[in-house]
Amino acid sequence: MVLTAGGFTVLLHSLGLSQGLFKPAPRTYPTTAQGLSKAAITSDESASHAGGGINYQLQSEDPGTIDKGEPVDDAATSTGCMIDPYDAYDADEQGFSTFDQDKANVYRYRQQQSVNLGSWFVHEQWMTPSLFKCATGDQLSELDIASGWGSLDAARSVLERHWDTFINASDFDYLAGIGINTVRLPIGYWSLGPTYCEGTPFEPVAEVYQNAWSRVVRAINMAGDAGVGVLVDLHGAPGSQNGQPHSGISDGEVNLFDNDWYINKTMSVLTFLTRELINATNVVGIQILNEPSNVDSLPAFYSQAISTMRQADPLAKAFPLYIHDAFDLAHYSDFVANRSDFVVLDHHSYFVFTPGDVVEPAAQHTKDVQGPISDALAAAAARQRGNLVIGEFSCALTDESLSGEADPDAARRNFCQGQMETYRNLTAGWAFWAYDKEDCSDDHGWCFKAAIGQSLLSTFFPYGFGPIGDPSRIPALADMASNMTDSSHQDVTAVMAPFSPNDSLPSYPPTPALGLFSDKRNFMSPVSNLYRREDSAPLPDDPSERAIAKGYSDGFLTAKVFALFDMSKLGFAGQYIADSLAKLGPDVIQPGKEHFYEQWFMEGLVDGETVVTSAVAVLPRK
Repeated sequence: MVLTAGGFTVLLHSLGLSQGLFKPAPRTYPTTAQGLSKAAITSDESASHAGGGINYQLQSEDPGTIDKGEPVDDAATSTGCMIDPYDAYDADEQGFSTFDQDKANVYRYRQQQSVNLGSWFVHEQWMTPSLFKCATGDQLSELDIASGWGSLDAARSVLERHWDTFINASDFDYLAGIGINTVRLPIGYWSLGPTYCEGTPFEPVAEVYQNAWSRVVRAINMAGDAGVGVLVDLHGAPGSQNGQPHSGISDGEVNLFDNDWYINKTMSVLTFLTRELINATNVVGIQILNEPSNVDSLPAFYSQAISTMRQADPLAKAFPLYIHDAFDLAHYSDFVANRSDFVVLDHHSYFVFTPGDVVEPAAQHTKDVQGPISDALAAAAARQRGNLVIGEFSCALTDESLSGEADPDAARRNFCQGQMETYRNLTAGWAFWAYDKEDCSDDHGWCFKAAIGQSLLSTFFPYGFGPIGDPSRIPALADMASNMTDSSHQDVTAVMAPFSPNDSLPSYPPTPALGLFSDKRNFMSPVSNLYRREDSAPLPDDPSERAIAKGYSDGFLTAKVFALFDMSKLGFAGQYIADSLAKLGPDVIQPGKEHFYEQWFMEGLVDGETVVTSAVAVLPRK
C-alpha cells in the first residue's frame, strides 16, 4: 500500500490519530476499563506516593499562597499543609563516567525497547496526585506544586523526596533484567536549575530546583550502570510548546513560538543539554520538544533548534536528535526524509482520546493497529530511512471499547501486544507510558509495572534471551574467537570506523571475544556465497564487487557487535548505513555504487542475526 502525503493525512484523520494538536487536557480524559484514566484521579482522592510517600495532613481546601521567608512549620500551619521534614542528600556536582564512543554507538543505533519515566521530573496530577494535595491554583502542573506547600523550602523538600525515591537503581536493574534497554526521561527547563528559570513563570520558585539537575544526571548514571540508554525529552519548554499541564503550566497558554525571547531561551536550554549530554555514553539522544502545537512556524523552529544544537560542539554533528510529529505524521515524516543527519521522528499512539476511539470496540482497535495504522507507519518509516519511533503508547482502552468484549482482559491483551508487535517490526523503537504511578497495581492500561505479564509480555529481549555474559557460552562465538586472524581484526576496525574518532577496536567485550568472522558458509544464502570473501582476502578491485563485499561484511559484523552488547539489534539501520558511507568515502565505495553497499549490508545484517538466533536457541535457560 503506497500513500501520498495527502492520502496519509486523510487516513490518519479517519483513524482519529491526528485530531487536535495534542492530547486533550487532563480533565477531559475518559476513564479506562481498569484503574484510572490519565488524570481521572482528582485531588480529593487519597493516594500513597509510589516511591515511599509524602506524609501530610490536609487541613484546608485552599493551600494558600507561597511565602518565601517563613520557616516550613509556620508556613505549614498557615496553609493547613503539614509535611515530614526531608533531609536531602548533599547534591554535589554530578558528572558522567569517561565517555566510550563505541558503546555510545550501540546505545544510539540499536533498536529501543523502552518505557517512559513519567511524573518523575515533570509532574502530571493523574499520575502522582499526592504531590498536588497542597499545590496552588488549579493543582494541575509542576508550577502549581513548586508554588504551593506553604513555602519554597517545603515545596523543595516535597520534590526532592520524590526525585530521590520515586525511581531508584533497583528499578533500572529490574528494567534491564526484562529486556528494556532504553528509557525516555521527560524533564522541564526548570530541571536545569535556577538560572534557566529566570524570566519565566518559574523564576519566583527557582530555588526549589537548585538540586534538580544533579538528580537528572544521577538518573542517567543509574540507568547507565544497568546498561540502559536514556532519551532526554524536553517535556516542558520555556513559554510552553502546547499550553498543557504536562508542559509545566496551568494557564493553557502557548507562548513559545511567537515570542523571540522564549525561542532564544529554549535554544539556550537545548544548547546546555547538548553540551552536557553528548559525552554521556548511555544518552541515546535529546528530544527537542514533546507534543508541540502544530503551528505554521514549527518546522522552522525545528530547523533552528537542530542547527543550534549541531553547532554547540563538534561531536554534536552526529548526535541523535528527536522531534515529535505534532500529531501530523505525514508532514514531519517528509521533514525528516529531507535531512541526512541523525534526526528521528517520534509519533505517539493512543486510542482513548478522540470521540471515535472512545466508543470503538477493542477488537476493532486491534484490527486498525495491524491494518491501516501498520501501513501508515511502514510508509513513514520507508520514507525516512527508518528513523521513526513510537515514543508513547499504552494498553489503555475505555470502558465503552471493552464493554462488548466477551473477555475484556484478553481483548486488552490482544490490543496491547498487537501494538507492540507492529511497532517492533516497523519502527526503530517504542516506549510505553508510563513505568510507574500511584495506584499502579490497579491500572493495567497505563502502568507498565502492573501490565507486565498481564496486558504486556513478561520480557522484551530482541532475541528472546538476555545478556550472554561470557561470549564463550555461545559455541559459535567461541569458535569465531579461536579462528580470528589479523585481517579480521581489521574488519572489526573498518566497520566501527565510521563512528569511532580514533578508529579503535570496540572496547566491549575484549577484542579476543569478538571472533566475528569464522566460516559463514552455513549461515548465508546461496546467492550470498557468490560474494563471500575469505577473511584474509583483500576487497575486490571492481567497484561494484567492492561495494558488495564491503557492505556484506560490514552488515554481518555489525549484527554480531550489537548482539555481543546485551543481545542488542541494530535499529536505525538506514541511518547507520548512511553514516558508514559518509565516513568510508568515495575511495572505498565509488559514487554510484552506494546502493550495492546498502543492499548487501542488509543481507549481511540478516545473516549475522541468523547466526546469533541459531546460537542463542540452543543455550540453556537459567
